[in-house]
Amino acid sequence: MNNNKLALAREYRPHTFEGVVGQEITLRALSNALDNQRLHHAYLFTGTRGVGKTTIARILAKCLNCERGISSTPCGQCGTCIEIDKGCFPDLIEVDAASRTKVEDTRELLDNVQYLPTRGRFKIYLIDEVHMLSGHSFNALLKTLEEPPSHVKFLLATTDPQKLPATVLSRCLKFHLWRLPIPKIVRHLAFVLEREGVSAENDALVELAHAADGSLRDALSLLDQAISYSHTGITASTVRTMLGLSEKEQLLALLNTIAHGDSQEVLKKIEQLAENAPDFSGLLTELLTMIHQVAIAQCSKEALDEDLQKSEKLIQLAGLCSREEIQLYYQIGIAGQRDLAYAPSPKMGFEMILLRMVAFQPVRIGNFVAKDNSENVPVATQTNFIPKSAISQSLPAAQSSAVPQSSEPLKMAATITIPPEVAIEDLTADLRRTEMMDPPNWRTVVQQLNLSGLVKVLAENSIVAEWSADFIHLVVDSAQKTLLNKRYEDRLRDVLSQHLGKEIRLKMTEGKITENTPALQNQRHLQETTDAAHQMIEVDTKIQRLIQAFDAKIDNVLLKDKK
Repeated sequence: MNNNKLALAREYRPHTFEGVVGQEITLRALSNALDNQRLHHAYLFTGTRGVGKTTIARILAKCLNCERGISSTPCGQCGTCIEIDKGCFPDLIEVDAASRTKVEDTRELLDNVQYLPTRGRFKIYLIDEVHMLSGHSFNALLKTLEEPPSHVKFLLATTDPQKLPATVLSRCLKFHLWRLPIPKIVRHLAFVLEREGVSAENDALVELAHAADGSLRDALSLLDQAISYSHTGITASTVRTMLGLSEKEQLLALLNTIAHGDSQEVLKKIEQLAENAPDFSGLLTELLTMIHQVAIAQCSKEALDEDLQKSEKLIQLAGLCSREEIQLYYQIGIAGQRDLAYAPSPKMGFEMILLRMVAFQPVRIGNFVAKDNSENVPVATQTNFIPKSAISQSLPAAQSSAVPQSSEPLKMAATITIPPEVAIEDLTADLRRTEMMDPPNWRTVVQQLNLSGLVKVLAENSIVAEWSADFIHLVVDSAQKTLLNKRYEDRLRDVLSQHLGKEIRLKMTEGKITENTPALQNQRHLQETTDAAHQMIEVDTKIQRLIQAFDAKIDNVLLKDKK
Protein backbone atom coordinates (compact mmCIF):
# COMPACT_ATOMS: atom_id res chain seq x y z
CA MET A 1 0.00 0.00 0.00
CA ASN A 2 1.37 3.41 -1.00
CA ASN A 3 1.05 5.86 1.88
CA ASN A 4 2.88 8.70 0.12
CA LYS A 5 0.75 11.83 0.35
CA LEU A 6 0.32 13.87 -2.82
CA ALA A 7 1.14 17.55 -2.95
CA LEU A 8 -1.91 19.70 -2.23
CA ALA A 9 -1.87 21.14 -5.77
CA ARG A 10 -2.24 17.60 -7.16
CA GLU A 11 -4.54 16.18 -4.51
CA TYR A 12 -7.05 19.02 -4.84
CA ARG A 13 -6.95 19.34 -8.61
CA PRO A 14 -10.59 19.65 -9.81
CA HIS A 15 -12.14 16.79 -11.78
CA THR A 16 -15.29 18.66 -12.87
CA PHE A 17 -16.11 22.18 -13.98
CA GLU A 18 -17.94 22.74 -10.68
CA GLY A 19 -14.70 22.23 -8.79
CA VAL A 20 -12.75 24.85 -10.74
CA VAL A 21 -12.14 28.03 -8.74
CA GLY A 22 -12.92 31.20 -10.68
CA GLN A 23 -12.95 31.35 -14.51
CA GLU A 24 -16.74 31.53 -14.59
CA ILE A 25 -16.85 33.11 -18.06
CA THR A 26 -14.80 30.32 -19.67
CA LEU A 27 -16.68 27.58 -17.82
CA ARG A 28 -20.07 28.99 -18.81
CA ALA A 29 -19.08 29.14 -22.49
CA LEU A 30 -17.71 25.58 -22.49
CA SER A 31 -20.69 24.18 -20.57
CA ASN A 32 -23.23 25.73 -22.94
CA ALA A 33 -21.30 24.51 -25.98
CA LEU A 34 -21.08 20.94 -24.63
CA ASP A 35 -24.71 20.76 -23.56
CA ASN A 36 -25.86 22.06 -26.95
CA GLN A 37 -23.41 19.89 -28.94
CA ARG A 38 -21.77 22.97 -30.49
CA LEU A 39 -18.24 21.57 -30.64
CA HIS A 40 -15.15 23.09 -32.19
CA HIS A 41 -12.13 21.17 -33.41
CA ALA A 42 -9.49 23.34 -31.64
CA TYR A 43 -9.53 25.15 -28.29
CA LEU A 44 -6.82 27.50 -27.02
CA PHE A 45 -6.50 28.26 -23.29
CA THR A 46 -4.28 31.19 -22.33
CA GLY A 47 -3.31 32.73 -19.00
CA THR A 48 -0.56 32.91 -16.43
CA ARG A 49 0.77 29.85 -14.60
CA GLY A 50 -1.43 27.95 -12.21
CA VAL A 51 -4.84 29.35 -13.17
CA GLY A 52 -6.31 26.11 -14.56
CA LYS A 53 -5.46 25.85 -18.27
CA THR A 54 -4.38 22.19 -18.29
CA THR A 55 -6.96 21.26 -15.65
CA ILE A 56 -9.85 22.64 -17.70
CA ALA A 57 -8.46 20.96 -20.83
CA ARG A 58 -8.44 17.56 -19.08
CA ILE A 59 -11.98 18.05 -17.79
CA LEU A 60 -13.03 19.00 -21.34
CA ALA A 61 -11.42 15.76 -22.58
CA LYS A 62 -13.57 13.84 -20.06
CA CYS A 63 -16.69 15.72 -21.18
CA LEU A 64 -16.04 14.75 -24.80
CA ASN A 65 -15.23 11.08 -24.13
CA CYS A 66 -17.42 10.17 -21.15
CA GLU A 67 -19.12 6.84 -21.84
CA ARG A 68 -22.48 8.29 -20.76
CA GLY A 69 -22.41 10.88 -23.56
CA ILE A 70 -21.12 14.36 -24.33
CA SER A 71 -22.12 16.84 -21.63
CA SER A 72 -20.67 19.46 -19.30
CA THR A 73 -20.96 17.04 -16.35
CA PRO A 74 -18.91 13.86 -16.93
CA CYS A 75 -19.86 10.99 -14.64
CA GLY A 76 -16.37 10.47 -13.23
CA GLN A 77 -17.14 6.78 -12.67
CA CYS A 78 -16.85 5.15 -16.08
CA GLY A 79 -13.60 3.60 -17.26
CA THR A 80 -12.83 6.52 -19.55
CA CYS A 81 -13.23 9.18 -16.82
CA ILE A 82 -11.16 7.18 -14.36
CA GLU A 83 -8.36 6.60 -16.87
CA ILE A 84 -8.26 10.28 -17.85
CA ASP A 85 -8.01 11.24 -14.16
CA LYS A 86 -5.14 8.78 -13.74
CA GLY A 87 -3.43 10.05 -16.91
CA CYS A 88 -3.43 6.69 -18.72
CA PHE A 89 -6.24 7.08 -21.29
CA PRO A 90 -4.82 6.01 -24.69
CA ASP A 91 -6.80 8.53 -26.75
CA LEU A 92 -5.70 11.57 -24.71
CA ILE A 93 -2.24 12.40 -26.03
CA GLU A 94 -0.58 15.00 -23.81
CA VAL A 95 2.41 16.75 -25.37
CA ASP A 96 4.84 19.09 -23.64
CA ALA A 97 5.78 21.47 -26.47
CA ALA A 98 8.72 22.79 -24.45
CA SER A 99 10.51 19.44 -24.81
CA ARG A 100 9.25 18.60 -28.32
CA THR A 101 9.96 21.73 -30.31
CA LYS A 102 11.44 20.15 -33.44
CA VAL A 103 9.44 19.84 -36.65
CA GLU A 104 10.24 16.09 -36.73
CA ASP A 105 8.42 15.65 -33.41
CA THR A 106 5.35 17.44 -34.73
CA ARG A 107 5.28 15.42 -37.97
CA GLU A 108 5.61 12.18 -35.99
CA LEU A 109 2.70 13.30 -33.84
CA LEU A 110 0.51 14.18 -36.82
CA ASP A 111 1.23 10.92 -38.64
CA ASN A 112 -1.18 9.19 -36.25
CA VAL A 113 -3.99 11.74 -36.61
CA GLN A 114 -5.65 9.80 -39.42
CA TYR A 115 -6.18 6.71 -37.27
CA LEU A 116 -9.43 6.31 -35.35
CA PRO A 117 -9.40 6.50 -31.54
CA THR A 118 -8.72 3.25 -29.70
CA ARG A 119 -11.27 3.55 -26.89
CA GLY A 120 -12.84 6.96 -26.80
CA ARG A 121 -15.21 8.96 -28.94
CA PHE A 122 -12.47 11.43 -29.93
CA LYS A 123 -8.73 11.31 -30.18
CA ILE A 124 -7.61 14.40 -28.23
CA TYR A 125 -4.24 16.14 -28.53
CA LEU A 126 -3.47 18.29 -25.48
CA ILE A 127 -0.41 20.41 -26.31
CA ASP A 128 0.89 22.35 -23.29
CA GLU A 129 3.07 25.49 -23.67
CA VAL A 130 2.30 25.42 -27.38
CA HIS A 131 4.13 28.73 -27.93
CA MET A 132 7.43 26.81 -27.53
CA LEU A 133 6.99 25.07 -30.89
CA SER A 134 9.33 26.19 -33.64
CA GLY A 135 8.15 28.06 -36.71
CA HIS A 136 8.49 24.94 -38.87
CA SER A 137 6.47 22.96 -36.32
CA PHE A 138 3.65 25.49 -36.53
CA ASN A 139 3.72 25.27 -40.33
CA ALA A 140 3.47 21.49 -40.13
CA LEU A 141 0.55 21.80 -37.70
CA LEU A 142 -1.45 24.42 -39.59
CA LYS A 143 -3.17 22.28 -42.21
CA THR A 144 -4.20 19.59 -39.74
CA LEU A 145 -5.30 22.24 -37.23
CA GLU A 146 -7.54 23.87 -39.81
CA GLU A 147 -9.22 20.73 -41.16
CA PRO A 148 -8.61 17.79 -38.80
CA PRO A 149 -10.51 14.51 -39.14
CA SER A 150 -13.88 14.50 -37.39
CA HIS A 151 -12.58 12.20 -34.65
CA VAL A 152 -9.75 14.57 -33.60
CA LYS A 153 -9.83 17.51 -31.17
CA PHE A 154 -6.93 19.84 -30.36
CA LEU A 155 -6.63 21.42 -26.89
CA LEU A 156 -3.80 23.97 -26.76
CA ALA A 157 -2.52 25.75 -23.65
CA THR A 158 -0.01 28.60 -23.40
CA THR A 159 1.20 31.29 -21.01
CA ASP A 160 2.41 33.48 -23.87
CA PRO A 161 -0.17 33.75 -26.67
CA GLN A 162 1.68 36.69 -28.25
CA LYS A 163 4.26 34.21 -29.57
CA LEU A 164 1.66 32.20 -31.47
CA PRO A 165 1.33 32.90 -35.20
CA ALA A 166 -1.87 34.68 -36.21
CA THR A 167 -2.63 31.75 -38.52
CA VAL A 168 -2.81 29.44 -35.48
CA LEU A 169 -4.87 31.87 -33.39
CA SER A 170 -7.43 32.25 -36.17
CA ARG A 171 -8.06 28.48 -36.22
CA CYS A 172 -8.86 28.13 -32.52
CA LEU A 173 -11.56 29.10 -30.06
CA LYS A 174 -9.62 31.23 -27.59
CA PHE A 175 -10.37 31.33 -23.84
CA HIS A 176 -8.33 33.58 -21.57
CA LEU A 177 -8.13 32.50 -17.92
CA TRP A 178 -7.70 35.40 -15.50
CA ARG A 179 -5.58 35.65 -12.37
CA LEU A 180 -7.61 34.71 -9.32
CA PRO A 181 -8.53 37.53 -6.90
CA ILE A 182 -7.23 37.39 -3.33
CA PRO A 183 -10.60 36.61 -1.65
CA LYS A 184 -11.23 33.55 -3.87
CA ILE A 185 -7.76 32.16 -3.19
CA VAL A 186 -8.20 32.72 0.56
CA ARG A 187 -11.58 30.91 0.57
CA HIS A 188 -10.13 27.94 -1.30
CA LEU A 189 -7.11 27.72 1.01
CA ALA A 190 -9.46 27.76 4.01
CA PHE A 191 -11.48 24.94 2.39
CA VAL A 192 -8.31 22.86 1.85
CA LEU A 193 -7.11 23.44 5.43
CA GLU A 194 -10.50 22.38 6.77
CA ARG A 195 -10.23 19.13 4.82
CA GLU A 196 -6.65 18.66 6.04
CA GLY A 197 -7.55 19.41 9.66
CA VAL A 198 -5.01 22.25 10.01
CA SER A 199 -5.80 25.57 11.70
CA ALA A 200 -4.62 28.90 10.27
CA GLU A 201 -5.06 32.61 10.87
CA ASN A 202 -6.96 34.47 8.19
CA ASP A 203 -4.10 37.00 7.93
CA ALA A 204 -1.73 34.12 7.15
CA LEU A 205 -3.95 32.98 4.26
CA VAL A 206 -4.10 36.55 2.96
CA GLU A 207 -0.28 36.70 2.93
CA LEU A 208 -0.11 33.40 1.04
CA ALA A 209 -2.70 34.62 -1.47
CA HIS A 210 -0.75 37.84 -2.05
CA ALA A 211 2.47 35.88 -2.58
CA ALA A 212 0.74 33.56 -5.09
CA ASP A 213 0.06 36.56 -7.38
CA GLY A 214 -3.21 35.19 -8.77
CA SER A 215 -2.00 31.59 -9.23
CA LEU A 216 -4.02 29.01 -7.29
CA ARG A 217 -1.40 26.32 -7.87
CA ASP A 218 1.31 28.57 -6.41
CA ALA A 219 -0.97 29.30 -3.45
CA LEU A 220 -1.45 25.57 -2.74
CA SER A 221 2.30 24.95 -3.07
CA LEU A 222 3.00 27.76 -0.59
CA LEU A 223 0.33 26.35 1.72
CA ASP A 224 2.08 22.97 1.58
CA GLN A 225 5.30 24.72 2.58
CA ALA A 226 3.58 26.67 5.37
CA ILE A 227 2.10 23.48 6.85
CA SER A 228 5.55 21.88 6.93
CA TYR A 229 7.15 25.04 8.33
CA SER A 230 4.60 25.70 11.07
CA HIS A 231 4.25 22.17 12.51
CA THR A 232 1.01 23.18 14.28
CA GLY A 233 -1.20 26.15 13.41
CA ILE A 234 -0.28 28.55 10.62
CA THR A 235 0.13 32.13 11.82
CA ALA A 236 0.70 35.34 9.88
CA SER A 237 4.05 35.81 11.61
CA THR A 238 5.37 32.38 10.56
CA VAL A 239 4.15 32.89 7.00
CA ARG A 240 5.88 36.28 6.73
CA THR A 241 9.07 34.73 8.12
CA MET A 242 8.82 31.85 5.67
CA LEU A 243 8.29 34.22 2.74
CA GLY A 244 11.05 36.59 3.89
CA LEU A 245 8.61 39.46 4.34
CA SER A 246 8.77 42.27 6.88
CA GLU A 247 6.10 42.77 9.49
CA LYS A 248 3.47 45.33 8.51
CA GLU A 249 4.03 47.16 11.78
CA GLN A 250 7.70 47.61 10.81
CA LEU A 251 6.75 49.08 7.44
CA LEU A 252 4.23 51.41 9.05
CA ALA A 253 6.84 52.55 11.57
CA LEU A 254 9.30 53.16 8.73
CA LEU A 255 6.73 55.20 6.81
CA ASN A 256 5.90 57.17 9.94
CA THR A 257 9.58 58.04 10.36
CA ILE A 258 9.75 59.20 6.75
CA ALA A 259 6.68 61.34 7.30
CA HIS A 260 8.37 63.05 10.28
CA GLY A 261 11.46 63.74 8.17
CA ASP A 262 13.86 61.99 10.57
CA SER A 263 16.72 60.83 8.32
CA GLN A 264 18.80 59.33 11.13
CA GLU A 265 15.91 57.25 12.42
CA VAL A 266 15.15 56.08 8.87
CA LEU A 267 18.72 54.77 8.53
CA LYS A 268 18.47 53.04 11.93
CA LYS A 269 15.27 51.25 10.90
CA ILE A 270 16.84 50.16 7.62
CA GLU A 271 19.75 48.68 9.59
CA GLN A 272 17.27 46.76 11.74
CA LEU A 273 15.56 45.40 8.63
CA ALA A 274 18.94 44.50 7.10
CA GLU A 275 19.73 42.17 10.03
CA ASN A 276 17.33 39.61 8.49
CA ALA A 277 19.09 39.85 5.10
CA PRO A 278 15.92 40.85 3.18
CA ASP A 279 15.49 41.15 -0.55
CA PHE A 280 15.55 44.94 -0.79
CA SER A 281 13.73 44.91 -4.13
CA GLY A 282 10.92 42.92 -2.51
CA LEU A 283 11.08 45.18 0.55
CA LEU A 284 10.59 48.23 -1.67
CA THR A 285 7.60 46.51 -3.29
CA GLU A 286 6.11 45.89 0.18
CA LEU A 287 6.69 49.53 1.12
CA LEU A 288 4.99 50.72 -2.08
CA THR A 289 2.06 48.42 -1.32
CA MET A 290 1.78 49.99 2.12
CA ILE A 291 1.96 53.51 0.64
CA HIS A 292 -0.84 52.48 -1.72
CA GLN A 293 -2.92 51.35 1.26
CA VAL A 294 -2.33 54.70 2.98
CA ALA A 295 -3.53 56.50 -0.16
CA ILE A 296 -6.63 54.28 -0.20
CA ALA A 297 -7.25 55.06 3.48
CA GLN A 298 -7.16 58.79 2.70
CA CYS A 299 -9.95 58.28 0.17
CA SER A 300 -12.08 55.65 1.89
CA LYS A 301 -11.32 53.57 4.97
CA GLU A 302 -13.91 50.98 3.88
CA ALA A 303 -11.92 50.29 0.69
CA LEU A 304 -8.96 48.94 2.69
CA ASP A 305 -8.21 45.27 3.15
CA GLU A 306 -10.08 43.91 6.14
CA ASP A 307 -6.91 43.37 8.19
CA LEU A 308 -5.74 46.94 7.57
CA GLN A 309 -9.06 48.56 8.49
CA LYS A 310 -8.24 47.75 12.12
CA SER A 311 -4.72 49.22 11.95
CA GLU A 312 -4.69 52.40 14.02
CA LYS A 313 -1.14 53.24 12.90
CA LEU A 314 -2.15 53.19 9.25
CA ILE A 315 -5.18 55.43 9.88
CA GLN A 316 -3.00 57.84 11.87
CA LEU A 317 -0.43 57.89 9.09
CA ALA A 318 -3.16 58.65 6.55
CA GLY A 319 -4.11 61.69 8.65
CA LEU A 320 -0.51 62.80 9.23
CA CYS A 321 0.46 63.03 5.55
CA SER A 322 -1.24 65.03 2.85
CA ARG A 323 -2.39 63.27 -0.29
CA GLU A 324 0.30 65.08 -2.29
CA GLU A 325 3.02 63.73 0.01
CA ILE A 326 1.78 60.15 -0.30
CA GLN A 327 1.64 60.48 -4.08
CA LEU A 328 5.20 61.84 -4.11
CA TYR A 329 6.44 58.95 -1.94
CA TYR A 330 4.81 56.50 -4.34
CA GLN A 331 6.31 58.20 -7.39
CA ILE A 332 9.80 58.25 -5.85
CA GLY A 333 9.47 54.56 -4.96
CA ILE A 334 8.29 53.55 -8.43
CA ALA A 335 11.18 55.44 -10.04
CA GLY A 336 13.53 53.89 -7.50
CA GLN A 337 12.49 50.38 -8.47
CA ARG A 338 13.83 51.03 -11.95
CA ASP A 339 17.11 52.49 -10.64
CA LEU A 340 17.67 49.89 -7.91
CA ALA A 341 19.49 47.57 -10.31
CA TYR A 342 22.08 50.29 -11.02
CA ALA A 343 22.88 50.99 -7.36
CA PRO A 344 26.30 49.84 -6.03
CA SER A 345 24.38 47.54 -3.67
CA PRO A 346 20.64 46.86 -3.12
CA LYS A 347 20.83 48.18 0.45
CA MET A 348 22.52 51.39 -0.68
CA GLY A 349 19.92 51.90 -3.39
CA PHE A 350 17.08 51.29 -0.89
CA GLU A 351 18.59 53.81 1.53
CA MET A 352 18.88 56.49 -1.17
CA ILE A 353 15.26 56.00 -2.23
CA LEU A 354 14.00 56.48 1.33
CA LEU A 355 16.31 59.43 1.96
CA ARG A 356 14.92 60.98 -1.21
CA MET A 357 11.42 60.63 0.25
CA VAL A 358 12.62 62.44 3.36
CA ALA A 359 14.43 65.18 1.43
CA PHE A 360 11.61 66.23 -0.85
CA GLN A 361 8.00 67.23 -0.37
CA PRO A 362 5.33 68.80 -2.57
CA VAL A 363 4.70 72.55 -2.26
CA ARG A 364 1.32 73.56 -3.66
CA ILE A 365 1.14 76.89 -5.44
CA GLY A 366 -2.23 78.54 -5.85
CA ASN A 367 -4.50 81.05 -4.16
CA PHE A 368 -5.71 78.91 -1.28
CA VAL A 369 -4.64 77.78 2.18
CA ALA A 370 -4.23 74.03 2.74
CA LYS A 371 -6.67 72.65 5.28
CA ASP A 372 -6.44 69.74 7.65
CA ASN A 373 -5.65 66.45 5.84
CA SER A 374 -8.91 64.85 6.89
CA GLU A 375 -10.90 67.46 4.96
CA ASN A 376 -11.31 67.75 1.25
CA VAL A 377 -8.41 69.85 0.02
CA PRO A 378 -8.87 71.83 -3.22
CA VAL A 379 -6.62 70.85 -6.08
CA ALA A 380 -3.77 73.28 -6.68
CA THR A 381 -3.34 74.89 -10.03
CA GLN A 382 0.31 73.85 -10.10
CA THR A 383 2.58 71.60 -8.02
CA ASN A 384 6.33 71.91 -7.60
CA PHE A 385 8.64 69.60 -5.68
CA ILE A 386 11.48 71.23 -3.75
CA PRO A 387 13.81 70.07 -0.98
CA LYS A 388 12.33 70.40 2.49
CA SER A 389 15.50 72.09 3.73
CA ALA A 390 15.07 74.86 1.17
CA ILE A 391 11.48 75.80 2.03
CA SER A 392 12.21 78.37 4.73
CA GLN A 393 15.03 79.89 2.66
CA SER A 394 13.17 79.90 -0.64
CA LEU A 395 10.04 81.78 0.44
CA PRO A 396 9.81 85.57 0.69
CA ALA A 397 10.61 87.00 4.12
CA ALA A 398 6.99 87.72 5.06
CA GLN A 399 5.95 84.14 4.23
CA SER A 400 9.05 82.37 5.56
CA SER A 401 8.50 83.85 9.00
CA ALA A 402 5.04 82.24 9.08
CA VAL A 403 6.48 78.73 8.76
CA PRO A 404 6.70 77.09 12.21
CA GLN A 405 9.84 75.21 13.16
CA SER A 406 8.18 72.01 14.34
CA SER A 407 9.18 68.39 14.67
CA GLU A 408 6.94 67.56 11.70
CA PRO A 409 8.59 69.17 8.67
CA LEU A 410 6.14 67.44 6.32
CA LYS A 411 3.38 69.81 7.57
CA MET A 412 5.38 73.00 7.03
CA ALA A 413 4.09 73.64 3.54
CA ALA A 414 0.48 73.28 4.67
CA THR A 415 0.65 76.58 6.61
CA ILE A 416 1.74 78.71 3.65
CA THR A 417 -0.80 81.30 2.48
CA ILE A 418 -0.37 82.56 -1.06
CA PRO A 419 -1.99 86.00 -1.61
CA PRO A 420 -4.32 86.05 -4.62
CA GLU A 421 -2.44 88.92 -6.24
CA VAL A 422 0.85 86.98 -6.41
CA ALA A 423 1.26 85.38 -9.83
CA ILE A 424 2.40 81.75 -10.06
CA GLU A 425 5.28 82.69 -12.34
CA ASP A 426 6.56 85.31 -9.87
CA LEU A 427 6.45 82.92 -6.94
CA THR A 428 8.19 80.21 -8.96
CA ALA A 429 10.97 82.69 -9.72
CA ASP A 430 11.26 83.52 -6.00
CA LEU A 431 11.55 79.86 -5.13
CA ARG A 432 14.48 79.52 -7.51
CA ARG A 433 16.14 82.54 -5.84
CA THR A 434 17.75 83.50 -9.13
CA GLU A 435 17.49 86.50 -11.39
CA MET A 436 16.40 85.94 -14.95
CA MET A 437 19.08 86.65 -17.55
CA ASP A 438 19.04 87.24 -21.29
CA PRO A 439 19.71 83.80 -22.78
CA PRO A 440 22.75 83.37 -25.04
CA ASN A 441 22.49 82.16 -28.62
CA TRP A 442 21.34 78.59 -28.05
CA ARG A 443 22.66 77.37 -31.41
CA THR A 444 26.12 78.65 -30.53
CA VAL A 445 25.96 76.96 -27.14
CA VAL A 446 24.95 73.63 -28.67
CA GLN A 447 27.82 73.83 -31.15
CA GLN A 448 30.26 74.36 -28.26
CA LEU A 449 28.94 71.40 -26.24
CA ASN A 450 30.48 67.97 -26.61
CA LEU A 451 27.26 66.21 -27.61
CA SER A 452 26.54 63.22 -29.81
CA GLY A 453 23.71 60.88 -30.75
CA LEU A 454 20.16 61.50 -29.58
CA VAL A 455 21.30 63.88 -26.84
CA LYS A 456 22.59 66.22 -29.55
CA VAL A 457 19.38 65.78 -31.55
CA LEU A 458 17.38 66.68 -28.42
CA ALA A 459 19.40 69.85 -27.83
CA GLU A 460 19.21 70.91 -31.49
CA ASN A 461 15.41 70.55 -31.55
CA SER A 462 14.79 72.78 -28.52
CA ILE A 463 14.79 76.48 -27.72
CA VAL A 464 15.50 78.42 -24.52
CA ALA A 465 12.41 79.49 -22.58
CA GLU A 466 14.22 80.67 -19.42
CA TRP A 467 17.88 81.17 -18.58
CA SER A 468 19.10 82.21 -15.13
CA ALA A 469 22.20 81.81 -12.99
CA ASP A 470 21.52 78.19 -12.12
CA PHE A 471 18.33 77.28 -13.99
CA ILE A 472 17.65 76.61 -17.68
CA HIS A 473 14.24 75.83 -19.14
CA LEU A 474 14.22 74.32 -22.65
CA VAL A 475 11.12 73.71 -24.76
CA VAL A 476 10.94 70.93 -27.36
CA ASP A 477 8.45 71.27 -30.17
CA SER A 478 5.39 69.02 -29.76
CA ALA A 479 6.18 67.36 -33.09
CA GLN A 480 9.50 66.17 -31.59
CA LYS A 481 8.20 65.20 -28.12
CA THR A 482 9.37 61.60 -28.56
CA LEU A 483 12.90 62.92 -28.01
CA LEU A 484 12.07 63.71 -24.38
CA ASN A 485 13.83 61.08 -22.33
CA LYS A 486 15.02 61.25 -18.71
CA ARG A 487 18.41 59.74 -19.51
CA TYR A 488 19.07 62.16 -22.37
CA GLU A 489 17.93 65.12 -20.26
CA ASP A 490 20.30 64.12 -17.44
CA ARG A 491 23.18 63.82 -19.91
CA LEU A 492 22.42 67.27 -21.39
CA ARG A 493 22.22 68.77 -17.89
CA ASP A 494 25.63 67.31 -16.95
CA VAL A 495 27.27 68.62 -20.13
CA LEU A 496 25.74 72.07 -19.63
CA SER A 497 26.94 72.15 -16.00
CA GLN A 498 30.45 71.21 -17.13
CA HIS A 499 30.40 73.79 -19.91
CA LEU A 500 29.18 76.61 -17.63
CA GLY A 501 31.49 75.60 -14.76
CA LYS A 502 28.72 75.23 -12.16
CA GLU A 503 25.82 72.98 -11.25
CA ILE A 504 22.67 73.97 -13.08
CA ARG A 505 19.09 72.73 -12.94
CA LEU A 506 17.55 71.78 -16.28
CA LYS A 507 13.86 71.58 -17.06
CA MET A 508 12.59 70.29 -20.41
CA THR A 509 8.99 70.47 -21.58
CA GLU A 510 7.12 70.17 -24.84
CA GLY A 511 5.27 73.03 -26.45
CA LYS A 512 4.47 74.89 -29.62
CA ILE A 513 7.63 76.57 -30.94
CA THR A 514 7.30 79.60 -33.22
CA GLU A 515 11.00 80.42 -33.62
CA ASN A 516 13.70 78.42 -35.33
CA THR A 517 15.47 75.69 -33.36
CA PRO A 518 19.23 75.08 -33.90
CA ALA A 519 18.29 72.09 -36.07
CA LEU A 520 16.18 74.30 -38.39
CA GLN A 521 18.89 76.97 -38.40
CA ASN A 522 21.50 74.36 -39.32
CA GLN A 523 19.22 73.02 -42.05
CA ARG A 524 18.67 76.51 -43.47
CA HIS A 525 22.41 77.24 -43.27
CA LEU A 526 23.19 74.00 -45.12
CA GLN A 527 20.65 74.82 -47.82
CA GLU A 528 22.08 78.34 -48.26
CA THR A 529 25.63 76.95 -48.44
CA THR A 530 24.58 74.31 -50.96
CA ASP A 531 22.81 76.93 -53.12
CA ALA A 532 25.92 79.10 -53.00
CA ALA A 533 28.06 76.12 -54.07
CA HIS A 534 25.71 75.50 -57.01
CA GLN A 535 26.07 79.11 -58.09
CA MET A 536 29.87 78.93 -57.83
CA ILE A 537 29.89 75.79 -59.98
CA GLU A 538 27.64 77.35 -62.59
CA VAL A 539 30.03 80.29 -63.11
CA ASP A 540 33.23 78.20 -62.94
CA THR A 541 34.70 78.22 -66.50
CA LYS A 542 36.63 74.95 -66.13
CA ILE A 543 33.59 73.03 -64.99
CA GLN A 544 31.47 74.57 -67.75
CA ARG A 545 34.01 73.39 -70.37
CA LEU A 546 33.82 69.84 -68.93
CA ILE A 547 30.02 69.91 -69.09
CA GLN A 548 30.08 71.02 -72.73
CA ALA A 549 32.84 68.59 -73.78
CA PHE A 550 31.24 65.47 -72.29
CA ASP A 551 27.58 66.52 -72.41
CA ALA A 552 27.58 66.13 -68.63
CA LYS A 553 25.27 67.41 -65.93
CA ILE A 554 25.67 68.11 -62.22
CA ASP A 555 24.01 65.30 -60.30
CA ASN A 556 24.72 66.34 -56.71
CA VAL A 557 26.84 68.70 -54.63
CA LEU A 558 28.45 67.43 -51.44
CA LEU A 559 29.90 69.86 -48.92
CA LYS A 560 32.97 68.73 -47.01
CA ASP A 561 33.78 70.08 -43.56
CA LYS A 562 37.14 71.80 -43.25
CA LYS A 563 39.53 69.97 -40.93
